Amino acid sequence: MKQNSPPILVAQGLSKSFGALKATADVSLSVQPGEALGIIGPNGAGKSTLFNLIAGTFPADAGQVILEGRDVSRASAADRCRQGIGRTYQIPKPFAQLSVLENLLVAASFGGQEREKDAMHDCGQILDRLGLGRLSNTPAGGLRLLERKRLEMARALATRPKVLLLDEIAGGLTEPECESLVATIREIKDSGVAIIWIEHVVHALLAVVDRLAVINFGALLAEGPPKETFASREVQEIYLGIEA
Repeated sequence: MKQNSPPILVAQGLSKSFGALKATADVSLSVQPGEALGIIGPNGAGKSTLFNLIAGTFPADAGQVILEGRDVSRASAADRCRQGIGRTYQIPKPFAQLSVLENLLVAASFGGQEREKDAMHDCGQILDRLGLGRLSNTPAGGLRLLERKRLEMARALATRPKVLLLDEIAGGLTEPECESLVATIREIKDSGVAIIWIEHVVHALLAVVDRLAVINFGALLAEGPPKETFASREVQEIYLGIEA
């Protein structure tokens, strides 16, 4: 992370309601290049809705998304991806009948807008970087959970993101698998990609992120240094249900 560099992404006052349910209420946050921002909160707090608003999966009722100083609030999810916002999903959904490499080539061609020759080279490098090189010709539907999680990240990276949204990427992994994944996310961060990471596996999150944001009932409850924020009385009471 470059100290005092301008944010690469700013979300300002994002709000979204579904009928009477206010899923996200006036949430603002920002992230710099090479910085990792962690997001925690109870189930149903509005975390994934926030990602959907940033990525453009559906439009916000109010607020703006600014990427590299440009307002992309009206841009489609596909356009935001092409401009540099990549994401993963809680449940990996690869093209099961395509090979691991073919999954990346689709992402590189349509998200990263790469030419075929460049895409082949870059996707090969990404697969090697994420430990999937030996599985490049394997149908994606036959992968184990850790491999599917890595493929989910690899597909996002193939779009050449400037900002990477990780949605509970560590869920369901064993401790050694989680440690391996954390090391990979650190490498991505160190390469200069900005990361916003929603996660329930808190120890994995705290091993990577520079700041921690807490969301409850759709609103931003707290934000600050990771360990201090997580240990605060308010967060312990609301997130963990513990009277501190």
